[in-house]
Amino acid sequence: MEHRARKRFGQNFLSSPGIIANIISAINPKRNDCMVEIGPGLGAMTVPLMAALDHLHVVEIDRDLIARLKDNHSPDALTIHEGDALEFDFGTLAERDIRIVGNLPYNISTPILFHLSTFAPKVKDMHFMLQKEVVDRMVAEPGGSEYGRLSVMLQYRYDMDRLFIVPPGAFVPAPKVDSAIVRMIPKPESALAVKDESLFGEVVTAAFSQRRKMLRNTLKGIVTEAQLEALGIAPTARAETLSVAHYVNITNSLVA
Repeated sequence: MEHRARKRFGQNFLSSPGIIANIISAINPKRNDCMVEIGPGLGAMTVPLMAALDHLHVVEIDRDLIARLKDNHSPDALTIHEGDALEFDFGTLAERDIRIVGNLPYNISTPILFHLSTFAPKVKDMHFMLQKEVVDRMVAEPGGSEYGRLSVMLQYRYDMDRLFIVPPGAFVPAPKVDSAIVRMIPKPESALAVKDESLFGEVVTAAFSQRRKMLRNTLKGIVTEAQLEALGIAPTARAETLSVAHYVNITNSLVA
């Protein structure tokens, strides 16, 4: 029976053999990798990944797709984790070097990226297909309109590269926007200089809460103008002009 894409799950199924081959090549799976695919869908990436791996894990929420996976693949080669990826504990898969891949649903892309960040110390790398606009925001440099909270929070924890663009015609049904492949490699713990990551998140969120306003307004009650000036940051600056290092310095200056 043909499976119809469900809007509530943000389903757009990859169908271009050429694009699939390019993605698998970029991921470069090795036999003994501990790899998990988020949202395997109809198996466009699942099947070639399984051919390259001794074993593959997948996380799927759609019961019909789960049944299809169970019918088509042996549990010796494929472990199916039934449920929402936003609630899945990826840390249970292995102690380290977990590789995560997937065509992430547009409607939960940002929440799932933040959820996955909590497992970064155990992850080797991640390769995702996302809406191009989201990927552009992830890798954006300071100073532009695409640079924001997502950019700062993810760039603090990962080295990221936009690999290539995937056109709408590569999917069924075709989305209305371009997609892109992004590679995310967690930075070593030694490179993470923030003393209080929760406070770091609060500072970044507050700074970008009203993009048109100056830092002296958006960060009022968190940091004083004098404290900003002591760090070499103009209180009249706006959030998008500060680097990730600037936000790290602001946060650390507030930690006793």
